[in-house]
Amino acid sequence: MYFEKLDISGLFLITPKKFGDSRGYFMETFRQALFAEHVGPFEFVQDNQSLSAEVGTVRGLHFQLEPKAQGKLVRCVAGALLDVAVDIRSGSPTYGKHIAVELTAENGRQLWVPPGFAHGFCTLAPNTEISYKVTNYYSGEHDRGLLWNDPAIGIDWPVEAEKAALSEKDRKQPPLADLGDVFTY
Repeated sequence: MYFEKLDISGLFLITPKKFGDSRGYFMETFRQALFAEHVGPFEFVQDNQSLSAEVGTVRGLHFQLEPKAQGKLVRCVAGALLDVAVDIRSGSPTYGKHIAVELTAENGRQLWVPPGFAHGFCTLAPNTEISYKVTNYYSGEHDRGLLWNDPAIGIDWPVEAEKAALSEKDRKQPPLADLGDVFTY
């Protein structure tokens, strides 16, 4: 596995080695010892998977407050998506900045999103499925969000706002300016 530190502290792009032949391929998608060596000693407690049927489906930007904050190791198992992480750690030199990477079933890449970031994605292909490991259980009480298309963040989403397939919850999230101090750098 190759671990690439991204331009925002704490974020990593992880690319597994893929071994293929005429039968197909094999790739190791997670190894605790390697992850701990390169990223840190995080413990995963839950695996999640979601299917988004339509191209242009946006989910996010989501996070959970302390003490239930979640780190997420995200990968695409079918289709393709633009995966986004926004730094929402007060005092961070990259506060309000984001990273966007394309994750596909074919490229096998994974994005590590630590606690302190809002996370979301937009599907680039029909019937896109993502799978992600989390470091804390879901807690509705601690569940929060950030407006997906806040101009102050400036994410170049691959879908126009009026054409995005969004939940009602995600349409009503606050902009970064109204978020307040939710995490500290």
